[in-house]
Amino acid sequence: MATLQCNVVSARETIYTGEISMLIATGVEGEVGILAGHTPFITMLRPGAMQIKTANGNDEMVYISGGVLEVQPHMVTVLADTAVRAHDLDEAKIAKARHEAEQMLQNQKADIDTSAAMAALAESLAQLQTLQKYRNRA
Repeated sequence: MATLQCNVVSARETIYTGEISMLIATGVEGEVGILAGHTPFITMLRPGAMQIKTANGNDEMVYISGGVLEVQPHMVTVLADTAVRAHDLDEAKIAKARHEAEQMLQNQKADIDTSAAMAALAESLAQLQTLQKYRNRA
């Protein structure tokens, strides 16, 4: 099977570097699957799960909070705002963040930033969905 080089990096660290057979991510236009020889393009990524199928047959699940996906015929690069391997996500912390965001929205006062609360809620939901996908594939 044909492979391509993949680099997934966040502002803090490199999450993955190596040969892959396929990458599945959610772009702003919808879900995309990338294989070797794919037509070059660039797209913005939405928060959520990204699946990396390695050349040796393993699957990696990564949560990304958004970013950019660049595809070249033999290379795919993901520049993520935040990227965390699914097995490193802490469900208790995510649930707590979700609860706090929901509380902020329910108890709206003039001094809260509604857009920040909505963003925190969306991020926690995307992280929980990534965790569910990770657990369901096992």
